[in-house]
Amino acid sequence: MSFLRNVVPHIKDSITVQELLNGPVHLTSRTADVGMTNTITDKSLHRPQLALAGYTEFFTYYRVQLLGNTEYYYLQSLTSKQRRSAVEGIMQFKIPCLVFANGHEPPADIVELATEHGIAVLVTPFDTTKTVFLLSEFLDDQFSSHISVHGSFVDVYGVGILFTGGSGIGKSEIALDLVERGHRLVADDLVILTKKRESILMGTGTSLVKHFMEIRGLGVIDVRQMFGIRAIRFQKRLEIIVELEVYDPSHEYNRTGLEEFTTDLVGVPIQSVKLPIFPGKNVTVISETIALNYLLKTYGYNASQEFSARLQEEIQRRSMNKDSYDQRHVTYFQSDDE
Repeated sequence: MSFLRNVVPHIKDSITVQELLNGPVHLTSRTADVGMTNTITDKSLHRPQLALAGYTEFFTYYRVQLLGNTEYYYLQSLTSKQRRSAVEGIMQFKIPCLVFANGHEPPADIVELATEHGIAVLVTPFDTTKTVFLLSEFLDDQFSSHISVHGSFVDVYGVGILFTGGSGIGKSEIALDLVERGHRLVADDLVILTKKRESILMGTGTSLVKHFMEIRGLGVIDVRQMFGIRAIRFQKRLEIIVELEVYDPSHEYNRTGLEEFTTDLVGVPIQSVKLPIFPGKNVTVISETIALNYLLKTYGYNASQEFSARLQEEIQRRSMNKDSYDQRHVTYFQSDDE
C-alpha cells in the first residue's frame, strides 16, 4: 500500500507510577504522593522472592515489583528487624514501586522504609493471578508499537476497515455514507494504530479530533452529535485496508480474488484491497461487500475458490464433450412468468 510506506512506529521509553496508578488494576497508594514520578521502563513484572531472601545477582529492579501471597507471608514470618533488613536489601536499588496483591496491607515498617527511599507502595484487591494479567495487559499496551496513519477507520458489519488514499479522493465521504447506512465511525483523518500482542492492531482516533469529520464543501461535523452514540466506536481491531485510487485503465486490477494481498504494519500482516474509483461508482456498497466477503472467508467460505473449482469442472466437461454449450441455471421455466 503506497500510502502506508515508510510509516515509522513509535514506542514509549517509560511511564510513571502515577500513570500505572490510573490504570485498570484498582491500585491505591499507601505512601501518598511519594514515588509517583518514578519511571517504569519495562513491560514485564518481577516477583522479588529471591531478592527478599538476599540474592540480588539477577534482580531486575527496574520492573514493577509484585508481592503476592508468597512474598507477603514470607515477610510476615520475619521479625521486625529481619523484615527491615530484607526490604532494605531491595530498596538500595532504584525500584519504581511495590505492588501488594490480594488486598494485603503492607507492614508499617515497609511503608516507612519506602517513604524514606522515595518508592511508591501500592495495593490492589485482586488476587495475584488477576493482578499479573491486568498489569501485564496494561504495561504491554503502554509499551506497544504504535503508528499514526491518514485515513478513515470504520466498523462495517463488525469488520474494521481502514480507507486510505490521496488527499481529496473521498475517504471521509465514504465513511460518512457508511455511518448513514448504520455502520460505526472509529476515527477520521488521523488514525492511531497500536500493536496488541503479536498479531493484532487496534485503532482509535486522537484526543483532539475524536469523532469530528471534515467534509469538503461543508466543513467540520460532529458525527456523535449528529447521528448519535450508535454511530461511533472508540476502538476497533484493524482487519482490512482499502486503498482508494483513481481508476487507471492501464493498471491491472485483481479480478478473480484468488490472489490475496497483505500490508505489513509494525510486523502485523493486514489483508489489503486496492479499489479503483470513478464517478458514479458505489464505493459504499462495495465496502459493505468487502466486509461481508471477509466474514465469509473467516467462516470458511471463499467465493473465488468456489467459482474457480466450478470453472475447472466446466472446462473438464467441455473437453470431454466438444459439442457442449453454456447451460441454463434452471432446468426449465415454471409457470411464473415474472
